[in-house]
Amino acid sequence: MDKHAKSLVIICGASSGVGRATAHRFAAAGYRIGLLARSEEGLTETQEELSQYGVPVMSISVDVADSQAVESAAIRLDNALGPLSIWINSAMVTVFSPIDKLSAEEILRVTEVTYLGTVHGTLAALQLMRQRGDGLIIQVGSALAYRAIPLQAAYCGAKFAVRGFTDSLRCELLYERSRIRVCMVQLPAINTPQFDWARNKLEKRPRPIPPIHDPDVAARAIFSVLQSPPRELWLGWASIKAIVGTSLMPGLLDRLMARNAYSGQLSAEVDSQRPDNLFEPQQGLHQIRGRFVGAIIGVVGDCVSAVLYCAFTFLNDRT
Repeated sequence: MDKHAKSLVIICGASSGVGRATAHRFAAAGYRIGLLARSEEGLTETQEELSQYGVPVMSISVDVADSQAVESAAIRLDNALGPLSIWINSAMVTVFSPIDKLSAEEILRVTEVTYLGTVHGTLAALQLMRQRGDGLIIQVGSALAYRAIPLQAAYCGAKFAVRGFTDSLRCELLYERSRIRVCMVQLPAINTPQFDWARNKLEKRPRPIPPIHDPDVAARAIFSVLQSPPRELWLGWASIKAIVGTSLMPGLLDRLMARNAYSGQLSAEVDSQRPDNLFEPQQGLHQIRGRFVGAIIGVVGDCVSAVLYCAFTFLNDRT
C-alpha cells in the first residue's frame, strides 16, 4: 500500500472506459473515490460496481467544460471524503470526420471537453493541493498528443494542447520547488465505448487503429505511476513508435498516416444514423469495454507496460 492509500482520488470521466477501469484499480487498493462525469446513469452504475471494495465512494454529475462546476464538485468531494491526494483527468469526446466537414461548433466542443476539461480539473486540483503542499495530478493522454492522424483533427489538437499545458505546469512546479507532481500517461488504442457513441461523419463505423488494448491495461499503467511518478509514461509499442517516429522522421509518418490511417480507422460495417455523446451523454452504453473484445491485446499489453515503465523512465526526467 502506498503513502496515499486511504486518501481521496478524484477521477474525471469516470462513468465508462479508462476512467471507470481506473476507478476499480484505485478502489481495490483502498482509496476513497470521487467520481465525476456527465451521465447520472453511468455514475450510478460505476458507484454500484465499486461498492464491492468497501471503500467510501461519492459521485457528482458535472460537465468538465464548466470550470465553476468542476471546482465546486472538487470542494464537495474533498470536504466529504478528503483530503484529496490524486486527481486524474480522463474525460474526452471526439468527432470522426475530415476537417472540411467539421463545424466550428464541433471543434469548440471537443476542445472544451478534452482540453479545457483537463485544464479545469487541473486548476481545481491545484487549488486544494496547494493548501497542503502535496499531491499528484495524472493527465490521461494519448500517442495522438505527439502524432496527429487524419479524421480526428479536433481531438488530436486538444491532446496536443493538453501536453503543452502540462509541460508548462510542470516547469512552474519545479520552479516553486513544489511537492505537487504531474504525470502524463500516453495511451495507445484502447477498447472503450467511444467508438460506438462518438459523433461520426463517415459512412463506415469507426474503430481504433490496431493493436487494441483492454482498458484495464491502461488502468494498471495509470496506477503504476504512484510510487515514483515519471514525467511521462508511454504505454505500448505502438505509442513508442508513433512518438519517437514523429520526432525523428515526421514527413515519413505523414505519408504513412495518409496511406494507412484512413482505412485503419474504418470498419467494414456501414454506420447507421444514431445519437452521439458530443453534447449530451447517451444512455445504455456506459461500460468499461467497447465492442472489440476479440481484437484486444491483454497479457501482451500488460507485459509491455511493465517493460516500458522500467526501460523508458530514464527518457523522461522525473519532476
